Formats: sequence, C-alpha cells, structure tokens
Amino acid sequence: MEALLEMARKKVDQAEVYALDEVSDEVRFEDGKLKDIESKSQSGISLRVIRDGKLGFAYTKNLIHPEETFQNALDSLKGGVDAPPSLPSTRLDLSLETYDPSIEGLTNAQMVEEGKRICDFLASRVNGQINLSAGRKIVRLRIINSQGSDLSTSFSFYFLSTEILYPGTYASIHRERVEKRFVEADEGYLRHLLDLYVPSSKEVDPPGGRMKVLFLPESMYVLIWRVESATSGRNVYLKVSPIMERLGEKVFDEKLTIYDDPLNDRLPGARSFDDEGVACRRWPIVEKGVVTHFYYDLTYGAKMGVESTGHGYKAGMWGGERVSFKPSPSLEHLSVETGEKSFRDLVRAIDRGMIVAGAMGGHSGNIQNGDFSIGLSPGLYVEHGEIVGHVKDAMIAGNIFEVMKEVVDLEDTAHPASNGTFPSVLFEGVMVATRSGSRDDGPHR
Repeated sequence: MEALLEMARKKVDQAEVYALDEVSDEVRFEDGKLKDIESKSQSGISLRVIRDGKLGFAYTKNLIHPEETFQNALDSLKGGVDAPPSLPSTRLDLSLETYDPSIEGLTNAQMVEEGKRICDFLASRVNGQINLSAGRKIVRLRIINSQGSDLSTSFSFYFLSTEILYPGTYASIHRERVEKRFVEADEGYLRHLLDLYVPSSKEVDPPGGRMKVLFLPESMYVLIWRVESATSGRNVYLKVSPIMERLGEKVFDEKLTIYDDPLNDRLPGARSFDDEGVACRRWPIVEKGVVTHFYYDLTYGAKMGVESTGHGYKAGMWGGERVSFKPSPSLEHLSVETGEKSFRDLVRAIDRGMIVAGAMGGHSGNIQNGDFSIGLSPGLYVEHGEIVGHVKDAMIAGNIFEVMKEVVDLEDTAHPASNGTFPSVLFEGVMVATRSGSRDDGPHR
C-alpha cells in the first residue's frame, strides 16, 4: 500500500489507497438438511487520485503490478470527473469494540450443529420447509492517503437467517440475527418464527381496501429505502429529492425518529471512519417526524458547499465487490427508534389489517418520489387482533410521505434486517389489494 501511495504522490496532487480483506465461512440447510458449506477468502485494493481538480480511480484484486494500477487511475482522469477539493487528514482517538477474537475459533462443524438443532426444533412443530444459513465473517480494512491519514479497523460477524416456507410457495416467515460472536439462537428467536407461521398456516382470501398494516423489520427496507433516497445529499444536489426544501419541517409522524449511528459498537460493523477516511458520528435524519439532516460524502458535500457528514461508503445497491465501487452517500448504520408496545400488543391493536412479513418488488415505483407498490410474500391477515391466515397474490401501494404520517405505534425491540436495525411499525389506512377486491367499510381502528 505504501509503495503505491508513494508512487502516486510523485505525479498527482493527492492520492488515497483503500485495502480490504475478507474471510468467510457459511453453512446452508435446505428443507432441514445440510446442503453445502462454502468458504471464501478475498482481498482487493483501490486507488483514488486527484490532479487538476479531476478524480481518477482504479482497483485490483491482487497488487502484483502497482505500476499498472496507478496507470489505470491516471488514464481514468480523462473522464473529467470532478474531484472533492481535498482528501481528509483524519486523526482518531476513538476506539470501538468491533472485533471479537472468539470468532476465529468458530468452526463449520459448530455452525452445522447449530443449524441442525434449529431445523430439528422447528421441523417437529411445523409442516413447512425449513431453510437456514449461518456463517462467520472476518473483515480487515485500511485506508491511507497523501494527507497523512492512516486508518485501520477489523470486524467480526456471526450471522443466522432462518425461514419457514408455506407448502407449495416461496413465501416464508423469516428472521435474521447478526452478532460479533457466535451466539446460540434463543427461545425468543425460534418462538417468533413459530408464533407467526403456525396461526397463519391457512391460506385466506380477505377483501382489500384501506386498513392497518404492520411492517415487520424484514419489510421495513421498502419504506426506509425511500427515506434514504429523499435525504441523500446526491439527490438534493441533483434536485430530485421531494423534500430538498423542507429541512426542519415536520414531514412524518411525530412517533418516528430515524438516525444513523456508526459509533454504536453494541451492534456489529460499527465504524469510526467511513470509506473515505472521514470521521463518523451519530447523525439524526428524522427526529419526531421532523427532517433534521441530509447526508453527504466528500464529493456531494463539496458540490453543496458543506462538509462530508462521514457517509462516503463503497456501497452497491445490488451487492458486489466493495473495492470496485467509488464512494457515494450511503446510510450504513441506520436505525428507527423503538416504541413502547410489544409485538403482541401491536397485533392486538389491529381490528382488520395485514402484516407485511416479506415484500416482492421493493425496487418498484418511483423511489425518489417516495412511491412504492409491492407484492406481499407473505401477507398475514389479522382480524380482531389475531392472525387468521396468510394471503397470496396481495399487494400494497402508497407513498411514504402519506403512509409514514399515520403511525399507530412501534415495537419496543429493534431487530437486524436489510438496510438497518428496525422495530415493527404499525401504520393506519394503507391501501391493500387482494384477489377478492376491496370493500369500503370505513377506517379500521
């Protein structure tokens, strides 16, 4: 890394070298039986250079020929991409607990044993297909630049994902778990799966219409994705955010507080610096319904005349090799503040409504405008505070700037899920379409 940086220093104004190493092991069960075990090790290095106000970029999976990587970065300067005025000079005194060394001793055999235990427990209680994946990952990251920054960190992850499929479908009840070390799945984790699957095992076809809708953590990404889009510094700069002139205004229900907290090392993957070497901090996005901040990386912060907020990450919408991405504004440690109701209390509060246990087509609709239209996979129908069955071929549609103004309540516990850590959230008056069509019998309280 140092040799590549020194090579770049001599011919460009500023330079940055980013190195990432990952080792992972994963076991997968299908229909309660061990399907495969996969181990991966990968590494990569990317180089950003700034010369005459323009930005160059290159990456490699193996730094055998640093001269070639540097030349590729120089060649990319011809693209004329504007560079931020300066790379950061970051010194950090903060130390986060992001790595548990016990992860190194976790074996595939232990994860297979845990997977079998979970599958056997669930299989003795339900007739649905049980799929499971469990794994560990060790990540080491280092960033050095010509401004004197030299930052490094390591992460440990243990992850578990379990699902129970309804017979004859791909719809399932599922839940994830992410820790810094191996932790056995407790009764609460397993009971959640059973408490949703067992009463919903019957297929039902209720009438649609406007009703209460409970988004589980696993489906909250549909809404959160659109909040992220609306508050992104990139979209504010491009003038495609519908709330770019509404900073400081109450846009959502006052029960909603949404924040990004990379410094919370109680959760795996905490960060004291982003992928550009900018220091991270807790960053409120929405406080009691009021939009309080947008978020920026170095590039879009410079374009808007503000500092980076520490949200420059190499993040791809559909995954991929992180070293191959250029940093862009991204909320990587997002949370929704919990409420005071138990999950059971939220269900009891539904006279007639739907639980969104899974979503299809979260990318559909005008995301920048806040629109969504998703298939429920599955939707769980609730009457008089009780789950009565699961629904096929149902959809919900709306706009976050309307739906998220009508929050009934939030769960008192947050869970890891796609795009962050969220509680279940109950909304009022969401439009649901089913095969039976709709009925108009007024609001459902």
